[in-house]
Amino acid sequence: MFRVFNCLTDAHNPWLVLLAGAVCFLASLTATHLIRRAKATRSRAHAIWIVTAAAATGCGIWATHFIAMLAYEPGVPVGYDLGLTLLSLVVAIVFTGVGVTVAFHAPVRGRILVGGCIVGAGVMAMHFLGMTALQLPGTVVWAPDLLAAATGIGVVLSSAALALIVRHDDRYGTLGGAGVLTLAIVALHFTAMGAVTILPDPTKLFNGMALSEVALAIAIANAAVAVLGMSLAVAFADHRFHEQSRRLAVAVNNMSQGLVMFDTAERLVVCNERYLRMYNLSPEIVKPGCSLRDVIRHRIATGSLDKEAEAYRDTLLNSINKHTAISWIVDTPDGRAISVINTPTASGDWVATHEDITERRLAERELERTRGFLDMVIESVPVTITVKQLPEMRYALVNRAGEKYFGLEREHMLGKTAKEVFSAETAHKIMTNDLSVVRSGMETFFDIHPVTTPGGGTRIVTSKLLPVMGPDNQPQYLVSVIEDVTERKRAEARLAHMAHHDLLTDLPNRAAFNETLDDTLARAKEQGDSFAVLCIDLDHFKEVNDVFGHSTGDALLCEVSRRLQEAAEGAFIARVGGDEFILLADGVQPAVAEALADRLVACVAQEITIEGHPLRIGLSIGVALYPQDGADAEMLLANADAALYRVKDEERGTVRFFEPEMDERLRERRALQNDFATAIANGELSLHYQPQLRIGGEVSGFEALVRWRHPVRGNVTPAAFIPMAEESGQIMALGEWVLREACREAATWPTPRRIAVNLSPIQFKHGDLVELVHTVLLETGLPAERLELEITEGVLIGDFSRALSILRRLKTLGVRIAMDDFGTGYSSLSYLQAFPFDKIKIDQAFIANLERNPQSAAIIRAVIGLGHGLDLPIVAEGVETQAQLDFLSRESCDEVQGYFVGRPGPIAGFAVLVGRKPLIEAIQAVG
Repeated sequence: MFRVFNCLTDAHNPWLVLLAGAVCFLASLTATHLIRRAKATRSRAHAIWIVTAAAATGCGIWATHFIAMLAYEPGVPVGYDLGLTLLSLVVAIVFTGVGVTVAFHAPVRGRILVGGCIVGAGVMAMHFLGMTALQLPGTVVWAPDLLAAATGIGVVLSSAALALIVRHDDRYGTLGGAGVLTLAIVALHFTAMGAVTILPDPTKLFNGMALSEVALAIAIANAAVAVLGMSLAVAFADHRFHEQSRRLAVAVNNMSQGLVMFDTAERLVVCNERYLRMYNLSPEIVKPGCSLRDVIRHRIATGSLDKEAEAYRDTLLNSINKHTAISWIVDTPDGRAISVINTPTASGDWVATHEDITERRLAERELERTRGFLDMVIESVPVTITVKQLPEMRYALVNRAGEKYFGLEREHMLGKTAKEVFSAETAHKIMTNDLSVVRSGMETFFDIHPVTTPGGGTRIVTSKLLPVMGPDNQPQYLVSVIEDVTERKRAEARLAHMAHHDLLTDLPNRAAFNETLDDTLARAKEQGDSFAVLCIDLDHFKEVNDVFGHSTGDALLCEVSRRLQEAAEGAFIARVGGDEFILLADGVQPAVAEALADRLVACVAQEITIEGHPLRIGLSIGVALYPQDGADAEMLLANADAALYRVKDEERGTVRFFEPEMDERLRERRALQNDFATAIANGELSLHYQPQLRIGGEVSGFEALVRWRHPVRGNVTPAAFIPMAEESGQIMALGEWVLREACREAATWPTPRRIAVNLSPIQFKHGDLVELVHTVLLETGLPAERLELEITEGVLIGDFSRALSILRRLKTLGVRIAMDDFGTGYSSLSYLQAFPFDKIKIDQAFIANLERNPQSAAIIRAVIGLGHGLDLPIVAEGVETQAQLDFLSRESCDEVQGYFVGRPGPIAGFAVLVGRKPLIEAIQAVG
């Protein structure tokens, strides 16, 4: 190296050496910029930049060498061979171009080292050609060691320079690459020059084509100018490139989309900031030059990609290789939606845009939800909605209710006009209404009117038409809201009919009768006419219901109603109660009323067969005449009802016209009924007790019998007020009072006799009888086995299942159940089989006829035998003679009850029998 230093300091002009270094650095810097431009371009532009870079580098190397040769002072005159000089320039350019190309594109590992070796070899080759072109009177001798060192320095430093230029795009890479390349050229040249020794040889002559130092200086100047020109061009291009790059970078980084671009080698070329922020990626990893795999792995690591790396890459590259755009939507973990579109370019690169469509997607989903909600609302609206598009008036929308209303699927209506859907007449009406609304431009309501639909028949509807204006403020659509009121009108008609007609028989009801009676009264007063009011009641209808059930009773009512209508021959007839009817008969009275009443009685005189049962009923009719029996509706009805009451009280199945005394009796009955309502509260009721004796004379118990002492009328018989209480519903309060008083009294008897209490069938139909009995027993403290409840067959006839259930619950309490008035009903034997009664009481009617009617004796024997066979005690009621008692004794009847063995009376009269007085006093009291 000392030889090199000596050569540099002793044999060279220092100013020219500095000039050579400066030219070399300028050329290297120019070459570095040109190489970077080549790196940033593709195809033809890339090749142009490579050639230009090679030319600049080759000229710089060549100029550096020959400036340094001018600075060399061998001490003898020198010249330069023109051919070799030019060849050295070409070699420098070619080797540089090949080396840069290899460094960029060679498909081998270490391509940058190979390219550096080629560039270093080119510099060395140019140097030797330049030295060979040197002509002087002497011989050049080379020092092998320095020659090898120069070659090594050139190769190593050239490789390092290319590595800096290719791998680093920043300013330091540019300056460092240019500096190292300059050092490679200068170090190789001066190390090689240090290896040169010139041996004088006067025999050597100059070639005629040899360049003088002046000519060489001119050539060097031209090369320098070329390098300077290229430097200026590169500087200008670099300024424009940087300005364009800056503008492009600003534009790209301000895009609302993320943008990335990859080259054919799967290297990232462009990546804007929006892309990095969108996926929270590191700019230290995702930057130009990184590979597609690096980007994918980084995205997977940051959680912005949930796909398998290689599968994702293969899918992407397959599409790019087919020159087909590919797109998808990525849902990020933080809830965003990113639309990704990868588009290939003609050169084989591809650009990917990443757009955050979260808001748009939410808006679209909201719009879709809103549209779906509106569609659901329109489809769910129970009225018909249609939309027609103007001006053709073609159906554009029909909702589900419309399909049902039109009786036609909407597919058969959409796109069609009314003429194509409806009949000509209906279509004409529709079009007329539509046109009138379109012309007016205002919402229009069409009240109730009929429309004949294609598949739904004639419907009664209301409709509202509304024009919808377009952007030009002209009607664009016509909305129709059609409400089908057909069923409502039918329902209103049915309700109106039901409000004035009986549901079972379809006869007019009381409301209709009252209206008709008022109209008849007004007309009769105005015209001076007369008419009759006939109140009708069916005889024995309750027995039909009790025996055969309500369905048979209802069928009977319908048949009787039909016959009454036929017999009335047009007279107004109404059903106003269960088996009650009222007729209004116009004409000359009383003749018309008498004839009508006779026809009515005759129409049901014959046997009526219902559900296979031959039934016989009759009519009781009360008649009142206008004006003699009343001048207003209330009086006429009251008097007709009074006449009917007289018929039912005296002779059912007949006709009675009102007489003044009937009104007095009816008022008396109603007054009595009103007085009974307060009898319990006023303490007017009391209990009498009738003893029940075993056939041997021992008292087994008492039956409690209610008595009413009216403060004005005196004693009122049970036969008068008990039926009245049952009719009015007051029997419920009466029955509870009797039960509580009887149990309270019996609970105080020292001798524990049984107490019998009668129950009404109405008590089984209303309220909770079992709960009442249980409560009374608890309140009074009477043991359940001492209470005997007596029922008639009427309890079981009305609702057998319910009554049987109640009886079983009562039996569970421990009370005794007795069948009263046995033998007077229809199905006593079946009742005995259905329920385990504790006692049977023979009706007193059989006992009363015992001495006059042999059949009664036979019946009594049969009942006693039946009771013994069922192990049931038999009680005979109504025993009033010794003969009756003797007969019952002979027939082994178990117990007797009646006036002959004990009259009913206050419990004080039976004090000894319940353990309150000595026996002698009791005997005296009874005797």
